[in-house]
Amino acid sequence: AHMWKVKYFIFAIAVIAIVASAWVFYRVTQNFPDTLQESAVYTVNALDLIKEFENNDSLANAKYAEKIIKVQGITTAVETAGSTTNIKISDTITGSYLIFTFQQNYLAEAKMIRAGDAVVIKGSCSGGIHSEILDVEFISFKRCVLDKYIIY
Repeated sequence: AHMWKVKYFIFAIAVIAIVASAWVFYRVTQNFPDTLQESAVYTVNALDLIKEFENNDSLANAKYAEKIIKVQGITTAVETAGSTTNIKISDTITGSYLIFTFQQNYLAEAKMIRAGDAVVIKGSCSGGIHSEILDVEFISFKRCVLDKYIIY
């Protein structure tokens, strides 16, 4: 009878481990859906978006934060650091900028982008922050993907 209890206990532990790992897998994949598969809530021009944040960042944050947005514009900088690539689109007059951090599985695409490229980038807007020191607005995006290159 003792052997039966041990086997039952091991079986119960195995079931718990499987359920727990399935739950963890679900949570991880659920929190970071593939941006490519998500539809954009807004499609905007980069400079218009910057202006909107410059004019009133609390209103713009309420409208755009945590939403999937497609942004069209001309890239001004590409910054690669370690395992992340950030694409910047700046308003060259005010110095305010959008910064896009690419999703892990789309880094190769991000690394192909050069400053001066016309692109449409889709990502989740983290919101805008006004830097008092630099007197610029910077709006960050996470989980980005290259939606398309625009060839003029």
